[in-house]
Amino acid sequence: MQDLIQKAGQVKLLVMDVDGILSNGQIIYDANGVETKAFSVQDGVGVKSLARYGILTAIITGRSSAMVNKRAAEMGVNHVVQGRDDKLVALNELLFSLDPTLNITATDCAYMGDDLPDIKAMQTVGFAATVPNAHAEVIKRSDMVTTRAGGTGAVREICDLILKGHGHYQDFIAHYTLDEALTQDNQS
Repeated sequence: MQDLIQKAGQVKLLVMDVDGILSNGQIIYDANGVETKAFSVQDGVGVKSLARYGILTAIITGRSSAMVNKRAAEMGVNHVVQGRDDKLVALNELLFSLDPTLNITATDCAYMGDDLPDIKAMQTVGFAATVPNAHAEVIKRSDMVTTRAGGTGAVREICDLILKGHGHYQDFIAHYTLDEALTQDNQS
């Protein structure tokens, strides 16, 4: 686990697929043919936590959906790339478009994917993660398989790991607990 935390500590940009990672991978159409997806609130807190510490986030997905734009905006995702089947090309274009002073290369990225179109991008980055119900070929090429499935907090696991790697996890948790305040009160 320490190796994973160390690897996660090098991440400057978390790139996520949508279907199967931020959602459970199911595509549901209502009676009018309108597509819906369900997203995890815990993933949203995790993505927002990265922004607090200057770690960028991006979505690269093969499908296009207004829901993805809406959810990305709610979570504060920095970059959204939709409708791209070749995720490696999309990743390289994204990296090329970043401010050069950020000095972010593929090895500075974590990529979360779950299916065959994600593999090449995952093989290019410094930290590749997936979910337990991912395609077997994706699992075989991943540094980490989360305990939670896509759409149920899997992204949050990676966000927490990245925060631990950067040494920010305890500070982040302190924003939500009384532990720090109690410790300071006991020292007075």
